[in-house]
Amino acid sequence: MKTTTSPLFAIILIASCTLSIRADAQNHAKKPAPAASATAACPAAKELTSPQIHGRWRARFNPAPAGLPADATMLIERHAEFSESVAGAVIRVIRAPKSGGHAPRAQLAGDLENGLLTLDESSNGISITGTWNGEMVEGSCGKKFSGMWKDTSNNAPPDAPDVPFTLERLPGW
Repeated sequence: MKTTTSPLFAIILIASCTLSIRADAQNHAKKPAPAASATAACPAAKELTSPQIHGRWRARFNPAPAGLPADATMLIERHAEFSESVAGAVIRVIRAPKSGGHAPRAQLAGDLENGLLTLDESSNGISITGTWNGEMVEGSCGKKFSGMWKDTSNNAPPDAPDVPFTLERLPGW
């Protein structure tokens, strides 16, 4: 006697086999590869390149520069004209009516070489009103710098002190 299978039964049979194979494949999924050691993924200061520092940063001064807040936010991006250089802005909340020659938002331009970050700050887009010189904190994987900021605005006293700062990368970039 000859048996015939209905097309509907064949479709149900094929679908159930497919589901069974998928479920089995999920149960035997490959285990993730062991994570690379933290030191291999963390660049040394001399290996850090400018694209690795692009992003948002929090600048903290201790003590705060005269007439300026202790905290600021910084954006570091690729320089439009010099691809190996960086550019961006520093943004400060200035509440005091007199902040010297500094604007709430100042332009930044500079370089990163051998773990040393040098930035020129300009509140008016013409003259340099501040300089940043910092080093990557070893072991921070390029997420922290420390150094000195100097007020070079026209309103700065001739003996304006160097002000210590730290830059810490903000999450989300």
